[in-house]
Amino acid sequence: MAKRAFLIHGWEGYPEESWRPWLRDMLKEKGFTVINPAMPDTDHPKMNEWLEFLIKTVSNPNKDCYFVGHSLGCITILRYLETLEEGQEIGGAVLVAGFCDNLGYEEINSFFEKPIDWDKINSHCKKFIAINSDNDPYVPLKHADIFKEKLGAEVLIKHNMKHFSVDDGINELAVALEAVLKISK
Repeated sequence: MAKRAFLIHGWEGYPEESWRPWLRDMLKEKGFTVINPAMPDTDHPKMNEWLEFLIKTVSNPNKDCYFVGHSLGCITILRYLETLEEGQEIGGAVLVAGFCDNLGYEEINSFFEKPIDWDKINSHCKKFIAINSDNDPYVPLKHADIFKEKLGAEVLIKHNMKHFSVDDGINELAVALEAVLKISK
């Protein structure tokens, strides 16, 4: 079975934005089937809508599934992992500019109405890599530390990449490609 990679954009994002088209093309060259969906109502994201959409999109999770999230896409992936049944496991997840609280934005409160079930997440995924920037204007580096502590994530801190978005001039993200290839070996 071919390895599948799911690229999950963030709040106000879309599939063809920033480095995702580049990553999609690079992963396809490496033999992955890449799914780069447009999450619903991206300007007004609601966790239940995003979660239901992701569950339908993935359909059959297994160890040949790999996820790359950006920003709000990261907590979406973690919440998705909480929904998996006992014995279901994915191959790994790369969390780019991920966070684990609402960062002070009421608009994304629905993603944080209940505590994150770290144990359940860990029971469904054993490989995490967190990629953060040392000058992200939205996501403090403490979130990378939390991912390291709670998920055993390998943490990669990149210099001067801000929020890894198109507004920051990021159209390629080699570190994300390297991360997916590492966890999928």
